[in-house]
Order: sequence, then C-alpha cells, then structure tokens
Amino acid sequence: MLEDVLDIPSHIRDALWRVDSAQLKPKDSAGFVVCGMGGSAIGGELARGLLSDRLTGPLVVVRSYRLPEWVNADWAVLGSSYSGETEETLSSFAEAGREGAHRWAAGTGGQLAEAARDAGLGMVGLPGNFQPRATVAYMTVVATCGAYLAGIAPDVRDELERAADYLEQSLESLQEKALELAQKIGEVPLVVHGADMTVPVARRWASQFNENAKQFAFSAEIPEANHNLMEAWKEGEGGIGAVFLTDQGQTPRERRRMQLTADAVERTGVPTFTVETEGASNSDRLLWSVMLGDLVSVAVADIRGIDPLPVESIQDFKRRLGEH
Repeated sequence: MLEDVLDIPSHIRDALWRVDSAQLKPKDSAGFVVCGMGGSAIGGELARGLLSDRLTGPLVVVRSYRLPEWVNADWAVLGSSYSGETEETLSSFAEAGREGAHRWAAGTGGQLAEAARDAGLGMVGLPGNFQPRATVAYMTVVATCGAYLAGIAPDVRDELERAADYLEQSLESLQEKALELAQKIGEVPLVVHGADMTVPVARRWASQFNENAKQFAFSAEIPEANHNLMEAWKEGEGGIGAVFLTDQGQTPRERRRMQLTADAVERTGVPTFTVETEGASNSDRLLWSVMLGDLVSVAVADIRGIDPLPVESIQDFKRRLGEH
C-alpha cells in the first residue's frame, strides 16, 4: 500500500495517457455525473474540488442505484468502477443509458466494460492488481478530463502534469510530515474538517483511516459544522481528535472559521492538528493533501501493527449481499 501511495505521481501521468488512448468522444452537456462507490467515487468529488470555480456547469457524484430524475439526454455520465462489478454503479449507469445520456466508463473490465463495449461507448482501461482505493489519482484524472469532455470545465492537463512533478519532488518531505503526524495521532479516532477545496480531501482522509488503519474517522464540512457539530465538541469528553485541512484558496471567512473552530476544540483538551496544503496550483495542493492523508493512514496502520491491505469485513459483506 505504501508503494502504491508513493507512486501517485506516475499514476497521474499514466492516467492522462490512458484517457488519451481511450479516444473518448466529447459532448457539450448540461452537466456531468460520476457514478461510483468508495475509491471509484472519490475521484469525482476530488475533481470537483480541483476544478472549483472553474466549473461552468454542475459536476455531480452519484453513490446510489438510481440517478436523480433531472439527469436526461442532455447530460454526460461517467460509470466509474475499478472492478467493473459494483452493483450500484452498474444500475445507475444502465439508467443513464435508458435516459439517452452521453456515457463513458472507467475500470478494469467486468460487467461495466461489457456494457460499454455492447453500447459502443468510450472506455478508459485501468491497470489491474490495485486495491480500488489505491487508484485515487487515476479516478481523479479521469473525472477531471471527463468534466472537460462534457464541456463544463477547462482542460487542466498541463496543470496535472506539473502537479505530478511537484509531488515527485515532495516525496521525502511528505513522508517525514506523515510519520510525524501519525505518531501524534496514534490510535485516536478522528473528525477531519475541510472547507471548500479540502471538503472532499477530508472525506478521503476519513475513508483511508477506515480502510487502511481500521480506525474510526469521520469528515466534517466548514462552515456547516459550525451550525451543529460545535455543540458536540463543547462537551469535551475526549477519546477523539480533530484534523483541520486549511488551504490558501479558502476565503478569509472560511479560514477564520477553521481557526476559531480549531481553537474551540483545542480548549476542550481534544488533540487537534492543523494541516496547511502545499503547492502553487489547485492540482498541486489537492493532490498533495490527498497523498499526505494516504501516507498518514498507512503510517498509523504500521504503528498499530495492522496490515492495511485486507478489507475482510467489506468483502464478507459483499459476499453475503450477493447471496440474496
């Protein structure tokens, strides 16, 4: 898992090549939907955060069996499933076809690839032998390029290429920072706070702690958390920590809210950690913070003596679901 995280720069470059090789047909659309679950869905959310105010139309992530009623033939839809067998994704992707939406797919094969081939759709083939959560760079790049092909975002290929270079140059400092943070966090469950671009990054951090470190972690969004979660923090019962992901692109009011929230949480005696993203562009900073979170989760797993690779509970659940 550590090797896969450290290879994220090369994953970005490979993903760009694979999108080009797929020769996906562009289609100006009313909006763009990414259908997926887990590690195959987070790329859509990260793409939305990366593109941010450069989006000229809606980018929606659907984690469900069904599409919203307003998705029709004017929309573009990406079916994103690493295995190609995710039943929720297959269901919503098929519904998109019945609605006449312009569709693409991304994965390693399975029923999704069969459906794409039978319908004559563009398919981005992904490399095998990964845990789905380790393909975050692939899924983010594919979704970002999909938004461009759908006509709702600019082409940020050059920015992504530069981000890969930046991450490669930052490998040593990222590992040092991750280990330092992991040693402080230890076995403490976390609430990871994000604002604006770091909202999907916070979700990624939480899910990586869940899967890699087998540890409770949840995400919260600022300013929403200031309207509810604050009441839970004030009790200061302990047993849980807080991470705040700050970014220079956040508005002054958002940054002020992050600081005041961190101060309020820290006053209760809760372990509090603030991480400022690093890099020049949105792609630099978003992917840097994703990579840092992945490294921290793997380091925490190592500290706890846990193998981050197996996801036995998830696999057992899928097996039992398949029996019905």
